Amino acid sequence: MRSLSLCILGGTGFVGSHLASRLIRDGHRVRILTRNRFRHRALSVLPGLELLDTDVHDATQLSVALRGQDVAINLIGILNERGHDGRGFLRAHTELATTLVDACRSAGVPRLLQMSSLRASRDAPSHYLRSKALAEQAIRAGAGDELAWTIFRPSVIFGRGDSFLNRFAALLRFAPMLPLARAGARFQPIWVGDVVEAMARSLVRRDSVGATYELGGPDIVTLAAIVRYVGALTGRRRPVIGLPDSLGRLQAALLDYFPGKPLSLDNFRSLLLDSICSDDGCGRLGITPATLTAIAPTYLGDHRGAVLQRESAAAHTSV
Repeated sequence: MRSLSLCILGGTGFVGSHLASRLIRDGHRVRILTRNRFRHRALSVLPGLELLDTDVHDATQLSVALRGQDVAINLIGILNERGHDGRGFLRAHTELATTLVDACRSAGVPRLLQMSSLRASRDAPSHYLRSKALAEQAIRAGAGDELAWTIFRPSVIFGRGDSFLNRFAALLRFAPMLPLARAGARFQPIWVGDVVEAMARSLVRRDSVGATYELGGPDIVTLAAIVRYVGALTGRRRPVIGLPDSLGRLQAALLDYFPGKPLSLDNFRSLLLDSICSDDGCGRLGITPATLTAIAPTYLGDHRGAVLQRESAAAHTSV
């Protein structure tokens, strides 16, 4: 494959840093757009990587930043907003997607990869999932014949530097027990390396154009099982107490006002839907995804007796 110039929005984050490293190893040139390149200057040690100060919500700045690029990759996403009315999600996800499509077409960028979310839909219970679905809609409707797009819908992503397993590891350090909202919510965790692999493969596959890939790992696990596994790996086994939805909703409403929003009402609403694939996107791309138990011990700790309680094979169905 020829060397490409790729521009990543959200490239300084967890997935973005892994993706940039992979693309550079493949011989591509990577441009990452950021509000403050000095803050992320550690990334500049990667050969062939350029950090460019850009307000991605400014259509003119974005169009200028995209000129001469072969591919735009949008990884920008937020799990919480400052307010509670969904406007923050719409701006970060939907409005940005519309601006990006227009900027790609204006700058002559022929290819767009979009990170969405599993279970995104216009009638989903949370602002987060609805805004992600509207972003997908904006891309499909606005791309026209000039812009070839691919959409990725992962379940929760884990790996070194993640904010998922590491957050629970931090909570378990101080909590004598952990009351947990939506403890029975089910996930299909996917390793960041497999997400990056899926995006890299889509660049060389013609059948990925106009395709949407649901990405999930081989394990289906409940939220409670994940927390218990993190506790076992880190040597911080704590009782995990599943809360009924009435108390879980109350917990989310209270934590919504805590610094960093460890759990918000919108998070709670997202958890009402199991994050399980209805389509094997990894299989379609020829990827055999890694298990949580193969990767998590490499960065959380590997205490003996750490066991992940998986759901039965019968549970691996479309929901």
